[in-house]
Amino acid sequence: MWMLLWLAAAAAQTGAPRPAPENRQREATTYTLPPDQLARAIEYHRAEVRLHFIGVAYGILVLAGLLACKVAPRFRAWAEAGSRRRIVQAYVFGPLLFLAIDVLSLPLPLYDHHLSLKFDQSIQGWGSWFWDWTKGELIEFVLAGAMLWILYGVIRRSPRRWWFYFWLAAIPIVVFLMFIAPVAIQPLFYRFTPLAEKQPALVAEIGKVTARGGLEIPRDRMYEMNASEKLKSLNAYVAGIGASKRVVVWDTAMQKMTTEQILFVFGHEMGHYVLGHVWIGIGGTCLLLLVFLFLGYHSMRWALDRWGGRWEIRSVDDWASLPVLLMAVSIFGFLAEPVMSSVSRVLEHNADIYGLEVVHGIVPNAPQVAAEAFQILGEVGLSDPDPSAFVRFWLYDHPPIGERKRFAAEYDPWGKGQEPKYVK
Repeated sequence: MWMLLWLAAAAAQTGAPRPAPENRQREATTYTLPPDQLARAIEYHRAEVRLHFIGVAYGILVLAGLLACKVAPRFRAWAEAGSRRRIVQAYVFGPLLFLAIDVLSLPLPLYDHHLSLKFDQSIQGWGSWFWDWTKGELIEFVLAGAMLWILYGVIRRSPRRWWFYFWLAAIPIVVFLMFIAPVAIQPLFYRFTPLAEKQPALVAEIGKVTARGGLEIPRDRMYEMNASEKLKSLNAYVAGIGASKRVVVWDTAMQKMTTEQILFVFGHEMGHYVLGHVWIGIGGTCLLLLVFLFLGYHSMRWALDRWGGRWEIRSVDDWASLPVLLMAVSIFGFLAEPVMSSVSRVLEHNADIYGLEVVHGIVPNAPQVAAEAFQILGEVGLSDPDPSAFVRFWLYDHPPIGERKRFAAEYDPWGKGQEPKYVK
């Protein structure tokens, strides 16, 4: 949208003719990029798609290599030699195995960050990036030790029903992690400051949107995230559940968007909460976890019956069996990607509708403002205007940006005498 405004100003200064009405209408509803930016967007999109599929295959090969080289049995032997206490063994074996996996897989996130720098999606230096990677590893080690202790404790006590009992134990853990993430994990990677200190006017406007949507969030739970230290992308969202719920607006959004555009983006994110998408996501995650654990249970039994001796894995309750379970979950997770993406696209589309409706009457000409927001999001994020049908089906967890802009610009139930879908 900024490019269109620049062209309009240039036309006024040079006396050039204005676009015909039909062209102005097309520009208002169609997501387009200048030729040079379009070429970069396509190149970036294709590189990210290649990286995803290569990454899945590479990750499975890493696990297969660890099994073939009998790395996990060595780590298990060290853990058992270090202590007879199972929780200590979990905190020796788990970090060792996950560190080995992550170090061997490091070329993938390194290349992904290289792409982010090359295509102006990130400005984060390599030192800062490695420090974030290290912090992520430490968090992973803490969680992995506890989860492995629970998992293999359940396997030892119920060799045939462990997949179900561990699933029951995992549900409150998933909810707890969502609760603590905004207050204990995210601040380890970004700086958060009270939004009212820098943007009191924006806080007041966000308050109007939350009030209209019936979502009560006090002003002292509205924050600005200093994304510009590392990123160029834009966002505004609601995070946490219950007492940890908070509004977060990225400073990059405030730099590149108007207040009205930010309100629409925020309204979209608020829709995920008001429409129950957060709990749908938790429920869907838990359901998929149950399916993956059940399939993993049968896959582990089958694989260990065939190759357990060659891999020096004693039984299912052996710490060294973990790479087998991880491989099974990786394969089934990859095959489930189209289903997860399809469900997510539906939820995101509904959130777009909610965002348009909740800012109606607060933001003048909300459909056009939303369309402009999508244009900016696409330009900054180098979104491909025309991704292939296969990539949309398999990977896109949001509708393509062009579809979202077109829908936003044309959504007007009020003008058509129709009832809004969510916000009356």
